[in-house]
Amino acid sequence: MTDALIRYRNVEIHQQELCVLNDVDLELHGGEFVYLIGKVGSGKTSLLKTFYGELDTVAGEAEVLGYDMRRIKRKHIPRLRRRLGIIFQDFQLLIDRTVADNLEFVLRATGWKNKGKIKARIEEVLRQVGMENKGYKLPHELSGGEQQRIVIARAILNSPAIILADEPTGNLDVETGYGIVRLLHDISKEEGALVVMTTHNLQLLYEFPGKIYCCKEHLLKEVTAEYALPTGNSDRQI
Repeated sequence: MTDALIRYRNVEIHQQELCVLNDVDLELHGGEFVYLIGKVGSGKTSLLKTFYGELDTVAGEAEVLGYDMRRIKRKHIPRLRRRLGIIFQDFQLLIDRTVADNLEFVLRATGWKNKGKIKARIEEVLRQVGMENKGYKLPHELSGGEQQRIVIARAILNSPAIILADEPTGNLDVETGYGIVRLLHDISKEEGALVVMTTHNLQLLYEFPGKIYCCKEHLLKEVTAEYALPTGNSDRQI
């Protein structure tokens, strides 16, 4: 087993003054596909936010890609985030520029300068997410599923070691959502990236197996074994 990309020991996470999770123990590696499940407000998104320095950890030991998240300096957080791919439910694409321009903006912001290499990388990631003919379109000309594929393309531009996906299927119909999770699953398998995804759709856990953690009563517990076999209730939600 390779070194862990994320390692938490006895971590405590607060939202303002409120403790949302305590005693968090995690060790996650490249190539793993990890689900975070739990009710709204149980701490799933808060945990994700600590991985990219949006929310501080209050106690314990927290390490992400070699960075000590308890002591990381603010000026080093952009450097950490360049090694992460972050996928939001609400897309957050720049609406006044084309798909290709959205992707070029990210590459230039992260230090890419060579026009030919930028163009080639954009073509490569669009092909990877099945959107190779959509580079000239504006975001509003795309369906929700297509926009989410562009968001994934944006997230993998710099070949991140970790991809964080916060409810990436939340605004999509079932079939389109399955396509998005299948794509993330494939990226994890083929690129060796660690994918950590929050979801309320428990059927995905059966269709695309991975490691499963549940946030409940301020604790994080691994529950992978509980979802090893289908229960027959395909519409079960949490």
